[in-house]
Amino acid sequence: MREPDFYSIIRRFRIDGNVKNAYPFGSGHINDSYKVLTNDKNYLLQRINHEVFKDVRGLTSNTSKVSDHLAEKLTRKGSHMQILVAIRTLNGEFIYKDDDENYWRVFDFIESSKSYNRVDNPDLAFEGGKAYGWFINMLNDFQVNTLFDTIPRFHDMNFRLENFLKAVKSNPAGRVGEVQKEIDFINQRVDEMKLVLNLGKEGKIPIRVTHNDTKINNVLFDQDEKAICVIDLDTVMPGYVHYDFGDAIRTFTNTAEEDEKDVSKVSMNISLFEAFAKGFLSETKSILTPAEIETLALSARIMTYIIGLRFLTDFIEGDIYYKTHYPLHNLTRARVQFRLIESMEEQMDQMEEIIRK
Repeated sequence: MREPDFYSIIRRFRIDGNVKNAYPFGSGHINDSYKVLTNDKNYLLQRINHEVFKDVRGLTSNTSKVSDHLAEKLTRKGSHMQILVAIRTLNGEFIYKDDDENYWRVFDFIESSKSYNRVDNPDLAFEGGKAYGWFINMLNDFQVNTLFDTIPRFHDMNFRLENFLKAVKSNPAGRVGEVQKEIDFINQRVDEMKLVLNLGKEGKIPIRVTHNDTKINNVLFDQDEKAICVIDLDTVMPGYVHYDFGDAIRTFTNTAEEDEKDVSKVSMNISLFEAFAKGFLSETKSILTPAEIETLALSARIMTYIIGLRFLTDFIEGDIYYKTHYPLHNLTRARVQFRLIESMEEQMDQMEEIIRK
């Protein structure tokens, strides 16, 4: 892919000042982000990955509606929290499509903010939990049925299991014989891992507006380490609160890297779990139902199971989805997730007690 003509692209948007420089920014793995400097103010320019997000206009509709709702709430209630403000094109749109069929968008840059790729202390976990809890709370009265599924069946357990079973049966890369232990791990936990999805289908827990990518690097912090903005709304869709809580615990509390080869280093840090849960529930306990709260701790295992399942499925299929750097990379990733689940299982009584408190 050729280098973008930043100056040509940015001039398609209603920005202030003249562009002085533009360079890659951030650590996102899906969209390409660039910081654009002008003599007046700075902006964030993004190229949307339309291979991952097939319906870019649906995605843009989602982010616009949710951002407008949050902005209106912030105006009425007053808060230290902020939102990324989208800049319109000269034609009044929120996206620009270039000659290479790439989709671009621009936001105001939030100055003096910072982000983190790892959580290394309870204070950061608490602030991250509070930010994602705030997000759920502020969108509690949003009409969730007006949103598109930007990635259909993204956290659908049945869909992920169907893909896994098909891969095991067809064995396209001839790798099934190498992973019988991991296959057994998956099969031993199937019924429990379907609990949240089944509760939803039975109408016992509500569909909410969920972020669906609750990593620490999707929260911006000020210089005092206070969370000020939840970013990357591309995966905002209808879902269950468990998706956001569970995936945050999976990513916030792991003591090792996602592709650590020595799984003895992998565990769930219970102190970080407690800090995140306190922050999250400080914002959401007044709106969550008893059934949601009762199954929050389990959601950490469910979301970790889904990601491990996806890594293992991709390994069996021959590494066709995730980028890999060596032949067993996806299997290593899957094993990390499965060891993390075991650590959660060992601490499940503590996790549930923390939620109850």
